[in-house]
Amino acid sequence: MGKYYEHIPGSLISWINAQKIFWVATAPLSESGHVNISPKGFERTMHVVLDEESEDGQPLEAADADEDRLKKATSSHVWYEDLTGSGIETISHLRENGRITIMFTAFEGPPMIVRLFGTGKVYEFGTPEYDALLPPEKRQPGSRAVIWIDVHKVGSSCGYSIPFFTYKAPRMRLHRSFINREQQDFDFSCQQLESSSVSDSSSSMVVVPSQGSTTPSTKMPELPDSQGIKNYWRFNNVESLDGLPGLLLAYTSQKAPGDWRGRGVSFKPDDESITTPPESKTSDRSLVAIFASEKVVADVGKVLVGFGAGVLVTGMFARLWLK
Repeated sequence: MGKYYEHIPGSLISWINAQKIFWVATAPLSESGHVNISPKGFERTMHVVLDEESEDGQPLEAADADEDRLKKATSSHVWYEDLTGSGIETISHLRENGRITIMFTAFEGPPMIVRLFGTGKVYEFGTPEYDALLPPEKRQPGSRAVIWIDVHKVGSSCGYSIPFFTYKAPRMRLHRSFINREQQDFDFSCQQLESSSVSDSSSSMVVVPSQGSTTPSTKMPELPDSQGIKNYWRFNNVESLDGLPGLLLAYTSQKAPGDWRGRGVSFKPDDESITTPPESKTSDRSLVAIFASEKVVADVGKVLVGFGAGVLVTGMFARLWLK
């Protein structure tokens, strides 16, 4: 039977931290708008913030507390690092109405489904709130925003029919893709700084226009449209399927993404091979058994036919002999 709470109880905090995947559901206010569900799953993206503070007066995250403390704790806030994708539905819906639900499902151990109902806020790359939660040493390649959720209701239910799945490994394809784009942005930023240091600053300094500012009359050098993560955001993440605004600031930020090459960060290709499920192996064995049994039946039939023919011929010769 389902249970509901006004906050995340301590009994669920550790369980949430252990999950490898969660789903985010949002929707626009329009009746004809597209309801969106997005899977999220890279490790270290979900963060549970405890209702108590740390010793230095800062918000205390569940990952920094021991098990005994978590059992007594509660949480009314969570946030996750939003990695770049081809769509921008979640951010667009939150800008319009703030409604959001996050769902976790157990794929191992006892069955469990947990839903967090709340109101979300968007902190884009380059904003003070984003920088405070994701300093450079914690930020991941492709990170475009922080989604902060004030939780007002928590629901848990059984999930008796959810199948078991075994966790294999995190996918690194997104990291491998956007680490290159971010490096292009960083290298371009360095080139512009070098150029400005040897030229008249009044005519050659490159300034990225902030939101709402006028465009300088001098044509500024730009990174090719096919390069850089900021260009990806500018061309793919500014509007939802229903025309709602998406990213507003990230692609105009003067802050350059991380120097991943300088930090020696790289990622190996994923093992995307598909192993044969146990059910298929069982089916194959069953088919082999069927074929084998059919062959045995056929061989036995041949023996019986041969035996019957021999009896018939022997009987005919016996009759002729007696005559």
